[in-house]
Amino acid sequence: MGQGRSQFTEEELQDYQDLTYFTKKEVLYAHHKFKALAPEKVGHNKNAKLPMAKILQYPELHVNPFGDRICHIFSSSHDGDCTFEDFLDMMSVFSEGAPKAVKAEHAFRIFDFDGDDMLGVTDLRQVVNRLTGQQRLSEQDMQHLIQNILDEADLDDDGALSFAEFEHIISKSSDFANCGTHISHHQNTSSRTHKNHTMLQHGHRS
Repeated sequence: MGQGRSQFTEEELQDYQDLTYFTKKEVLYAHHKFKALAPEKVGHNKNAKLPMAKILQYPELHVNPFGDRICHIFSSSHDGDCTFEDFLDMMSVFSEGAPKAVKAEHAFRIFDFDGDDMLGVTDLRQVVNRLTGQQRLSEQDMQHLIQNILDEADLDDDGALSFAEFEHIISKSSDFANCGTHISHHQNTSSRTHKNHTMLQHGHRS
């Protein structure tokens, strides 16, 4: 197959443009990135399913502490493995063109580790642990931070955050969502660490 020839028909590109927040050119660029993860496999089948381990080699996911969670949320087979359409959906949702409400919805699902449609103490603890990485908080600091988050955002005092409450807190501190789910542009480890610390400091000040 010629290197400059698209694997998609004009109709397919139009459909992808209609269903995402991307232009046709951006769709092709996303496929170029997807194909680079497994050139032979995707070269033979433009919508081949790639294993999560391969998807996590994408630089922006590789450095993201929630990379595996992102793969699972966008995987149509719910096992982390992704087709190009799954990958395109992922790239689209976290692109600059996607509405903030769409980003918030997916961030909530990524942070909802137990899948109960609430961000409870266990979920929040896992979120903080992933954001801090090797710089783990002491148990006292962890409890203090989680309590501050709940004091700030748990409006009905049920000990967990609903999606509406989550939207409320990230409208005041976008770092809370962005540091875990921003994958459309490359972030190096130092910038990600700085952003994680910003979120945590905000929690301590609340």
